[in-house]
This record gives sequence, structure tokens and C-alpha cells, in this order.
Amino acid sequence: MNILIVDDEPLARSRLRDLIEDLGDHRVVGEVGDGRQAVVQAQQLQPDVLLLDIHMPEMDGLEAARHLSNLNPAPAIIFTTAYSEHALEAFDANAIDYLLKPIRRARLAQALAKARPLQRARLAAVTGDNPRRRHISAHHRGGIKLVPIEAILYFQSDNKYVAVHHQGGELLIDEPLKDLEQEFADRFTRIHRNCLVASDRIEALERLGNHQYQLRLRGCDSTLEVSRRQLPVVRQRIAELADSKRS
Repeated sequence: MNILIVDDEPLARSRLRDLIEDLGDHRVVGEVGDGRQAVVQAQQLQPDVLLLDIHMPEMDGLEAARHLSNLNPAPAIIFTTAYSEHALEAFDANAIDYLLKPIRRARLAQALAKARPLQRARLAAVTGDNPRRRHISAHHRGGIKLVPIEAILYFQSDNKYVAVHHQGGELLIDEPLKDLEQEFADRFTRIHRNCLVASDRIEALERLGNHQYQLRLRGCDSTLEVSRRQLPVVRQRIAELADSKRS
């Protein structure tokens, strides 16, 4: 079984590697120190299992697992954590395997023996109350591309997909616009039933005549239609942005 170790502490990675070598029948194919690199390396190395720490910089293990679940085939994930027993009740309830630090060899062997790909529904039940994502992931050229939230200009729905327009181009995702609006309510503003824009990118609201308005975003060549229904919301957000700059 090929294993990728993900932990921001070098000593923790070293201990896991030693335990895996003691067990035999398994091979460590790589080590990384944050969730973002875990997603990148999982695509390149195609491990069978990730031993994935929860608390890490850049991207934590729970967010990384959400992105990794989009891989085909998705690797099995075993979380490693220093959480208290009480804090891990959600993992137990949803049959998500984890190893409590300090990790023991017998417990590691048991977890690896039953490792299986993590089901999205079970993961969602655990991550539902956790902080929002720092990245959006999308299928791209046979793999997954990660886009930092701060690089996104706007989301625009088109039938069953949502286009993510970002500084480097455009990607398609299959997440509902409504869910994105709820998750990133403090960073994005709905300007139309089919469009959310990055609030801090708003540059100007322009009137076209016949009660039609369009929005210009900093760093974006396109102008975006603002619906009558959302016009008061957009004006309010612009006023809030102006107030924050003055204060």
C-alpha cells in the first residue's frame, strides 16, 4: 500500500515513517507539510492512503480532504490529530477513521487494514461547522486545480455549472451558486440571480439608461449586469466599502 504523509511537524512525519517501515507491506511515497501540497502531490503520486493531519497552515486537513474527494479514484484518508477524545465524536458518529496522537503502531496497523476512500456525505457531516474554504477546487485536465479565494473575481452560473472567473482564467465547478453565497457571504456580493462578485473588487456602478446598471470590477475586463432586485444590495455594499476605507 502506497502512503502519503501530511503533517506540518517534521518530527511527526518522521515518527509516522518509522512506524510504517516497522509494519512492512507498505511504502511511503512522499511527505508534505500542508493541505495544499497534499492535494498537489496526491495527484502526482497517486497514493492509496493519506495520513492527513487536521491542523496545518495554508490549508488544513479537513479542507484538503474535501478537495481530495474529487479525485478519481479518490485515495483513502486517515486523519491524524491531537484533538481531545470529546472533540472527535463527530468522526466516530460518521465512521471516519482517525489516529489520535501520539500514534501507536498497533492502532496505525488497524487503521491501514480497513482504509477506504472517504465518502463525501460523511466528510460533509464532519466539516459542516468548520471554517470556510481558502480555495475552490475544480476538475482540470484530468486532475484538480486549486484557486485561492482571494484570486476569484466573480462566480457566474450557467445552467448546471458555475464558472469561476479568477485572475488566471476560468474554471467550471458543479457547486450551486446559493451554497457559495452562504459560505462566502462576507467576501462576495450577489449582483444578479446568476452572479456573485468579490466585494473588494468592486470599482464602479454605472447606469446605462432605462433603469439598467452594470458593475466594473478591478482587474476584470468584463462589465457585469446588475439586476433591479439586487441594486439596493449592491449600493449598500459599495457604501460599506467606502465607509471602511475612510475609517
